[in-house]
Parts: sequence; C-alpha cells; structure tokens
Amino acid sequence: MLKEYDENLIRLQKIANDRNLVLNPDQARKQKVISLMTENNKAVGEYICPCKQKNKPLVKCKDILYPCSDMMAEIARDGHCHCRLFFSSEAAISNIEQNSNY
Repeated sequence: MLKEYDENLIRLQKIANDRNLVLNPDQARKQKVISLMTENNKAVGEYICPCKQKNKPLVKCKDILYPCSDMMAEIARDGHCHCRLFFSSEAAISNIEQNSNY
C-alpha cells in the first residue's frame, strides 16, 4: 500500500498547494487520515472521506468523496476541514504554537 499512499499524498499536497492550504503538521493525524482514505480508494476506486463515510461497506455513489464540497467552508469557519487534514496557513501555525506549549 506504500505506493498508493504516496500517490494519494502527492494528490493531496497538490490540492493543498492549489488552494493555498497546508496539510496537518501533526504527522500521526495526517498519516492516519491519508491511510484510511487510501484504503477506501483501494476498496472502491474512489477517495472517500474516512471522517464522513456513512456506509459499511462503502457505497461509491452515497459516501462523500474527498475533498468534500464542504471543505473550504469548514476551513474558513474553523481553520481546518472536518478531518483535520487541510488547514489554513494561519491555523496550522497557531496549532503548532499551541501544541509546543505542553
């Protein structure tokens, strides 16, 4: 699955770059979300959002593809998407600063 994970990571980094976003600086969280999304793609041939998926097993036409249509609104409102995979640059910096104080 390493090849598929790397392909998905490249795809997601391109989305981040195109939308002036950053991927979550928390490596463990980023890896978990990308791994689950990659597994969904292997299962049904689509990058289904692991945080918003509703069906087990996955249903290609009913589960939400990633990035979802709500992503940019969530980032504008919260500084990050629901999955906490994409962040605005400002929110990512704030998140790093908050976590380094522990």
